[in-house]
Amino acid sequence: MVIPLRNQATDAQHLRAPDPLRYSATWDADTLRGVDARRAVSALLSRLGYVPDERVGQDAQLVVSELITNALRHAPGPCGLLLELSPGADVLHITVWDTSAALPEIQPRDGRRIGGHGLRLVAELSADVRVAPLRDGKRVTADLRLPPPGV
Repeated sequence: MVIPLRNQATDAQHLRAPDPLRYSATWDADTLRGVDARRAVSALLSRLGYVPDERVGQDAQLVVSELITNALRHAPGPCGLLLELSPGADVLHITVWDTSAALPEIQPRDGRRIGGHGLRLVAELSADVRVAPLRDGKRVTADLRLPPPGV
């Protein structure tokens, strides 16, 4: 199921505080493509005036790609992506959930090892990374700070 990119605030919610812009999608393991997730984050940032080849867009696409790749590589079954912008649009929350109960760990640096570097990259690009166990898997959220568009 893919929910289109849009502002999901209702009038009542809008009066309290503006809701973040959101995008969410779930995929079966055999239909998930990293390119879909990268396009989603690029579209969301474009709505705010970011150019896809700006640093913030590249960083966001890399974080999404790494988290989705980990879900594909290490978890059976479906997974999902949730992109949310904070009300002030200064933090992009990138959340990926999957069906594996195994919690990810940052691997020690080893330039000779192939693979195992993605979560370190995510942590270095993000202001915060959180992992939450779920009843049927886990949720990984990375927060990226957003400079004003064009900076």
